Amino acid sequence: MRDIVLLGGPGAGKGTQAQILQKQFGFRQISTGDLLREHRNHGTELGKAAEGFMKRGELVPDELIIKMVEGELRDDAGVLFDGFPRTVAQAEALDALLESRGRGMAGAVYFQIDRASLEERLLGRWTNPRTGRVYHETFNPPKVAGIDDEDGGPLVQRDDDKPETIKKRLDVFEAQTMPLVAYYQHSERLAAIDATRPVDEVTHVLLHVLGLDHGH
Repeated sequence: MRDIVLLGGPGAGKGTQAQILQKQFGFRQISTGDLLREHRNHGTELGKAAEGFMKRGELVPDELIIKMVEGELRDDAGVLFDGFPRTVAQAEALDALLESRGRGMAGAVYFQIDRASLEERLLGRWTNPRTGRVYHETFNPPKVAGIDDEDGGPLVQRDDDKPETIKKRLDVFEAQTMPLVAYYQHSERLAAIDATRPVDEVTHVLLHVLGLDHGH
């Protein structure tokens, strides 16, 4: 399978592994949040249609999202879907789209990690707002607390990483993602990875389950 859905809570490490797959194997990452922003910024027909729903505080309909995704399936490069699909209906629509393009159905990788570990990871995150570089109080602290190692400027804690927001994000994740895990598991397209392990170990297992480790 060349098209992979990444499932896992905020802070599970999906983004880090997606970057590694992009650099080493030429995958393209598709995040629907980024797609929506691009279409709105460029004033495309799909962007204008989506903006109408967003202004009214409504969810953008699945068919609009799927059309945006379809526009990204331009070549043979494998695609990493991050933050999409969010519902079983979207997963079914994505499968139908990929099949219609002769790509076969997507596989899914579930970054498994308990809620307490996710909270610990998210609560300690500090970000450089100028470069996006992320530190962690416990796992990757800056040399001087609150100061970026590289540019010496202040680090901030994003609103996303504050305790009350984290609880809400994890509640939403659990409600949305567990049905998707079941959907991919049911059709035997799910690989679960222990995401509590160090980054390089997670990469090693990920490459193995995707058949990308060269010894196989």
